[in-house]
Amino acid sequence: MTTITQAPYLMTDLGQSTLYTMRNKNGMQVSATDFGGHLVSILAPDRDGKLADVILGYGDYAGYKVNKYYLGAAVGRCANRIGKGRFTLNGKEYQLALNDNGVNHLHGGTVGFDQKLWACKVISCEEGQALRLRLVSPDGEEHYPGALSVTMTYTLTDQNELVLHYEAASDADTVCNLTNHAYFNLAGHNSGTILGQRLKIYADHFTEADAESIPTGRVLPVEGTPMDFRDYHRVGERIDADYLPLNYGGGYDHNWVLNSPAGELGPCAEMWDEASGRHMTCLTTLPGVQFYSGNFIDGTQLGKEGCYYEKRGGLCLETQFAPDSVNHPEWPNPILRAGELYDHTTIYRFDVK
Repeated sequence: MTTITQAPYLMTDLGQSTLYTMRNKNGMQVSATDFGGHLVSILAPDRDGKLADVILGYGDYAGYKVNKYYLGAAVGRCANRIGKGRFTLNGKEYQLALNDNGVNHLHGGTVGFDQKLWACKVISCEEGQALRLRLVSPDGEEHYPGALSVTMTYTLTDQNELVLHYEAASDADTVCNLTNHAYFNLAGHNSGTILGQRLKIYADHFTEADAESIPTGRVLPVEGTPMDFRDYHRVGERIDADYLPLNYGGGYDHNWVLNSPAGELGPCAEMWDEASGRHMTCLTTLPGVQFYSGNFIDGTQLGKEGCYYEKRGGLCLETQFAPDSVNHPEWPNPILRAGELYDHTTIYRFDVK
């Protein structure tokens, strides 16, 4: 059964934050904080039972306050990009902050959910204890319509699963697309790049994007391209191929359209570090996943344990509605109607092989 301990963590501009550490019967540990809902560390065993921290993070508030890479962050109100920061809902056009190179809207705006102090409570559940985080985003915050009430529940199971359950409701029609921006490196957060680790994505198609990472509207087959991860490939095997989407993204930074029906919990991706044996399976109810290979990490920000992360030092599997899908009614989209419940789950399951 999982137990949770808590301790004072970082002093933030919003007040004292708390670190919550979940431990299961196998010795696996997951730590998270109420500041930004960040996942701070995941200690997972290798084939010999040795624990290593497999996600990137910071060791101080200065890192999390700037957090240019969104390491471990809870992202909202709308994850990923909205082209030109504009969308129309119920006949009204909304203009959001252009916080992505002054051109597009990214990860909820200037002050997203990753910069909020969430209300946290340790709750009892079938697995023992879980962490419940709550936040209310007022009507008009970051220019989004509707007061949005969000609940995230983080659970560590005895099957070495980290379960992220997202719920949200609004008093007016709005946009809601929640994710977590953890960067995984199954060899250990300070072990170098993830280029040699293997990845599999359960998707036959991806959404083509332009040079600004905004979808063109075309959904393309992965077959015959470097985007084909239907079987395991090393992350670095084709990352520098002369292929326009990779040229635009500086590597992988794209949305894959998952084969599982939206709303049903199905396989999303697998990641495997052969040297340690650590293996991770991602499952989700969401229709897409942004695989980002850490192309823009530049080694200038101090991470935890005195580590300066290098380019491609970790990868993200951000389960989501596709980027800019609010402007593509033909796709599954993140419009949340008043009175409806946003209810999605993502699971990261750790084992060895």
